[in-house]
Amino acid sequence: MRGKDIELSNVSINFGDFTAVYPTNLKIKAGEFFSILGPSGCGKTTILRMISGFLNPTTGEIRIGGEPMTGVGPHKRPTALIFQSLALFPLMTVWENVAFGLEMRGWAKGKRRDRAFELLDLVALGDQGEKMPDELSGGQRQRVAVARALAVEPAVLLLDEPLSALDLKLRQHMRSELRDIQRKTGVTFIYITHDQGEALTMSDRIAVMRAGVIEQVDTTDIVYDAPATAFAATFVGANNVFRGKITSQDGDMAVVDTKYGALRGKNPQKVTVGSEVFLFVRPEKMQVLSAVDGKENSIDVTFDRRDLEGPFVNLFFRRGDDVFLAHLVNAGAIAHDPSDQKGICFAPEDGMILPVGDVADE
Repeated sequence: MRGKDIELSNVSINFGDFTAVYPTNLKIKAGEFFSILGPSGCGKTTILRMISGFLNPTTGEIRIGGEPMTGVGPHKRPTALIFQSLALFPLMTVWENVAFGLEMRGWAKGKRRDRAFELLDLVALGDQGEKMPDELSGGQRQRVAVARALAVEPAVLLLDEPLSALDLKLRQHMRSELRDIQRKTGVTFIYITHDQGEALTMSDRIAVMRAGVIEQVDTTDIVYDAPATAFAATFVGANNVFRGKITSQDGDMAVVDTKYGALRGKNPQKVTVGSEVFLFVRPEKMQVLSAVDGKENSIDVTFDRRDLEGPFVNLFFRRGDDVFLAHLVNAGAIAHDPSDQKGICFAPEDGMILPVGDVADE
């Protein structure tokens, strides 16, 4: 199997007066694990359905492997689609489920059985082929769905939130399983999710989408460490948010006047003096202080609560109606008893200044 690239050129789609996806240009590389991340209703599944051929764009063109897909139906495209529901056939054995697409293509029974077991070996289910789907765990059924999709040798595998019905531990396990399968096969994976943890864990690159518009496309590290918009900053991971106005600039740094005083941070987009901005600080970059003592970018706060997450601790602090979060490794006195901590601060290089814009509410 070998992946192909996908290119969307000015692709949009309308349903009556409603625009589900605004004109979009996007290129996904061959053999890439690419995720489209966004809240429910943002248009990410609509893009998947246009790539697969189940929906036709209102404008623009989709190319797969350089070939235009206009007028090419779903069953003639080099794609396979895995839905949330998996839709395994309950009265067929596991191997028969995997081989179903090959049967539709006229393969002889012995040949398709051999191929089904090859694919079951690939997904570590080689000894489960004679079982019925209801005899398998949720994670095993998920892998059967992947094997069935790979049986028709797609160049592009489209996955529409396939892990959403699984419990947390199984989801985490399946993330590594899917990533391993993608690397072994070289097939291009396009993965739809609203779970930023899934996207960050598995993807080579991520597209962050909101209200029919892709706001940022980049590697996982850049999307997390250098979000391009206020929405991307608040949807991908947690952030402490300060609003204010830029009062001065110095190269790539700027000072923001906030209700807590002057705070300095990075200004990668060189937002100009006088502009209203947000300053974002990741919780793991926030430092906790026993006393402020005039330290740069420091704020007097009151300790609110401590939430334990095993190896990590989330500490919540209040100042008026605002709540701030510090994320610490579960070690040392502060992590175990933060009640006497009176301040928080952050290094200027850990603050990210971006223009004011819509923030995520999920």
